[in-house]
Amino acid sequence: MQFFGGSSLTSVAPEASPAPAAPPGTGTGANAQVLYVFNRNGVCLLYREWHRPLRTLDPAQDHKLMFGLLFSLRSFTAKIDPTTAEKGNLGVPLLPGQCCSFYSFKTNTYKLNFMESPSGIKLILITHPRTGDQRDALKHIYNLYVEYVVKNPLYAPGTPIK
Repeated sequence: MQFFGGSSLTSVAPEASPAPAAPPGTGTGANAQVLYVFNRNGVCLLYREWHRPLRTLDPAQDHKLMFGLLFSLRSFTAKIDPTTAEKGNLGVPLLPGQCCSFYSFKTNTYKLNFMESPSGIKLILITHPRTGDQRDALKHIYNLYVEYVVKNPLYAPGTPIK
């Protein structure tokens, strides 16, 4: 299964909903490709695409793969953290802010930018590999999430954002 780049045997038609404006700090918007927002239980609350050359066949599977990648990377970075003597077992869930964390990683085709809030909300912004640090953009997106979603009395916590 291919995640980004390469060729695909089958293509899936994009959703009919219009694409929202790109997040701040990403230039013209051509740099931002995908935004994920997960809650602490791994439920994808929000998923948006702006520029994604290859679409996966199943969005639910894509969300599971992304959350699994984040879970594994957080566990791995905590395990190899040189600043703490006590190391947990790989695969054990970590509390938000526990141990060291990673902010981004880059491949030759994309850069994954990551932020986790104290409440366990995980924001992932996938951009062009030459895009700079997106921590401020992710903080801005989180502030928008708190202001317009969390404070909305009609929003039921843990449900996808519409």
